[in-house]
Amino acid sequence: MSSIADRITTLFRTKANKALDAAEDPREVLDYSYTQQVELLGRVRRGVADVATSRKRVDLQVHQLEQSADKLQAQAQQALAAGREDLAREALTRRTAVASQLTDLRAQQASLRAEEDKLTLASQRLQGKVEAFRTRKETIKATYTAAQAQTSITEAVTGISEELGDVGMAMQRAQDKTEQLQARAGALDELIASGVLEDATLPAGRDDIQAELDAITAGTDVDRELARMKAQLTSSTAPPALENRGPNGSPDQ
Repeated sequence: MSSIADRITTLFRTKANKALDAAEDPREVLDYSYTQQVELLGRVRRGVADVATSRKRVDLQVHQLEQSADKLQAQAQQALAAGREDLAREALTRRTAVASQLTDLRAQQASLRAEEDKLTLASQRLQGKVEAFRTRKETIKATYTAAQAQTSITEAVTGISEELGDVGMAMQRAQDKTEQLQARAGALDELIASGVLEDATLPAGRDDIQAELDAITAGTDVDRELARMKAQLTSSTAPPALENRGPNGSPDQ
C-alpha cells in the first residue's frame, strides 16, 4: 500500500509540474525577479540614507560640542585673566567633559561614515547587477517572444501544408476515379460494338446487324414511296394528249 501511495504521489507531482510548466511564462518570471531585485536595491538605498542621516546628526552634535569646548576654553582664559582661578577651573572642568563626549561622538562619527561608505559601495554594485539583469531580461524576453512567434508561424504553415496535402490527395483520388469511369465507359462501348454485349436501347431479340438491315429496308421503302408520290404528281399536272386526225378532220383509223 505504501508503494502504491508513493507512486500515486509521484504521479500527482509529475502532472502538477507539467501543468505548472505549461502555465508558466518565462517573461513573467523574469519580470517578477527584476521587481524583487529592484525592491532589494530600494531597501539598501534606504539603509544608506538612514546611516547618512545618523552620521549627519552626529556631525551636528560634534560641531556643537566643538563650539562649546572653544567657548569654555575662552571663558577659562578670561576668568584666569580676571583673577578668578576658581571660575577658570570650573570652565576647564566642563571643557574636559565636553572633550570626552567629543571623543565618543567622533568615534561614532567615524563608524557611521565607514558604514555609509560600505553601504554606498554595496548599493552601487547591486545597482550595476540590477541594470545588467534588466538588460539580460529584456534580451531573453525578446528572444522568447521571437521564438514563440516563429513557433506559431511554423505550426500554422505546417497545418496549412497538411491541409493542402489532404486536398491534393482528394484531387488525386477524384482524378483516378474519373479515369477509371472513362476507361470503363470506353470498354463498354467497345464490347457493345463488337457484339459481346447487347445495347439495352435495342428491342429484345434484335442485334446490331439486324438493326442495320432494318434501317436499310426502311430507307428503301421510303425511297419507293417517294418515287411513287413524284409519279402521281407528274401525271396529274401533264396536259391531255391530242388525237391524230386525218386530212378531212376525222380521226385516223
